[in-house]
Amino acid sequence: MTNRASDAFLFFRAWLSAPLRVASVTPSGRALSSLITTEISADTGTVIELGPGTGVFTEALLQRGVAEENLVLVEYGSEFASQLSDRFPAAKTVQMDAAHLRKLPIHASAPVGAVVSGLPLLSMPLRKVHAILEGAFAHLRHDGAFYQFTYGPRCPIARPLLDRLGLKATHVGWTFANIPPAAVYRITRRRPRRAAFGPA
Repeated sequence: MTNRASDAFLFFRAWLSAPLRVASVTPSGRALSSLITTEISADTGTVIELGPGTGVFTEALLQRGVAEENLVLVEYGSEFASQLSDRFPAAKTVQMDAAHLRKLPIHASAPVGAVVSGLPLLSMPLRKVHAILEGAFAHLRHDGAFYQFTYGPRCPIARPLLDRLGLKATHVGWTFANIPPAAVYRITRRRPRRAAFGPA
């Protein structure tokens, strides 16, 4: 069995056992992998990947020039975490729920410049999405970005939650080559508003 066929079988088996956690029958395609990593390069520094699954986005990050040792792979499923450890030995693979991301110990040589999320946020409770975002931005440097894809027609993070956390969402693009078609959003901190008047 080829690597791709083996990955697809592992993904399908994981989806059967936990459809809400895995949320897709097959791994993401190359077009989506390219789109979600398009703004990331070797200069980004450390990258945290949430829900890497079989490592499709991970491979794309390496192709973008991110050093394997600058990757932190946060995976809840033991079946995926074990495979990721074998496939990317220089990366730091951590088996944990992304809702506890704030507690993640990161001893990286470079600041965290990006978080790439393959998590099915639309199928998660709002409280859990809040915890994931709060944890991610606790690690991200000030100008860092959180990248999220969705199969839905709009950003999967509700506007009230973005407002509460002082974040904004920017549409990066669509890829119709992915099955199903997907969109990618960049989530960043809002710039503080400047006072309209100077000090008295």
